[in-house]
Amino acid sequence: MTIQLHYFPGNASMTPHLVLEELGVPFELKLVDRANQAHKSPEYLKLNPNGLIPVLVDGELVLYETAAIVLHLVDTHPQAGLAPAVGTAERAQFYKWLVWLSASLQSQMPIYFYTDRYVAPGNTAGAAEVKALTEKRIEGLIDQIDAQLASHGGPWLLGERFSALDPYAFMLCRWTRMGQRPARTLPHVGPYLQRVLARPATQRVIATEKLSQPWV
Repeated sequence: MTIQLHYFPGNASMTPHLVLEELGVPFELKLVDRANQAHKSPEYLKLNPNGLIPVLVDGELVLYETAAIVLHLVDTHPQAGLAPAVGTAERAQFYKWLVWLSASLQSQMPIYFYTDRYVAPGNTAGAAEVKALTEKRIEGLIDQIDAQLASHGGPWLLGERFSALDPYAFMLCRWTRMGQRPARTLPHVGPYLQRVLARPATQRVIATEKLSQPWV
């Protein structure tokens, strides 16, 4: 059975979409129309009770959480080499960065983009303060990506080898593109994003999702 990815353009589903393109395996995209609250529909909530995108359906398996989907895809397609071998120190570093991207960096994004949800209704001053402080936290986290790239001088997050971490980092860095200090302005992250952007898989995802510039 063909893998199905429930997605919305530019959302967190972009990471598994990129990974699927890199794997080169057959898959089907199922648009979840956020504009019409399709992610809160009874049908979608049966797939993900949190009402969040993405969801991956692989045969009888229904999976949500971006990091879990990434792990499932690299584990079921080891021949693609999108993760280091299990049991190695490199694999441990892969786990660390995957959890960090999800729990440390991605977790800050909803606070930044949906600040009104984190303050009392009508508290515009509080919302502005939360937004500014969250943006500073995100900038500090992006600095860690820049430092990681500087530490080894390789083209990808883990060094010389492209992995499923790179689509994830690309997506999250892309989400900063309209902020006060976009990730693309950092000395190592900027060229890194261009390298990911130049990959054929990335170009296919941009075309399929009809994403508008700036892409990063």
